[in-house]
Amino acid sequence: MGKEPWTTVGAWALEGKRAGVRGGLRDNGGFRTIRIRTVTDSATPQLPDRLSIDPRSPHHKPEFFEHDIGITFNGKERFDVEEYCVSEGWVKVPAGKTVDRKGRPLLITLKGRVEAFIKPAAQ
Repeated sequence: MGKEPWTTVGAWALEGKRAGVRGGLRDNGGFRTIRIRTVTDSATPQLPDRLSIDPRSPHHKPEFFEHDIGITFNGKERFDVEEYCVSEGWVKVPAGKTVDRKGRPLLITLKGRVEAFIKPAAQ
């Protein structure tokens, strides 16, 4: 068996199975990185207007994380987006290494032009 394809979705300070996603967790300098197995499916769904990688959020939809999602903010691709809203034009990103008292990263909201897309599967 070869290596399975994995996609990094976002960094969280969650432990073990509390992350609430299918996939694996990898240690990343004090944070945990959520990695989800990529699916090579020809039928890609339309991304929602608002999506969050936080499993506690009402905008968290795990079926979309089966695909590799990319976010373009003001013409540049961002890899640290925790939540986005295309219609309102904002993304939430971690504020450096700062965490709250429960160990979750503090988020700041950046406003601008937001585009969400599904990245093509690497062959």
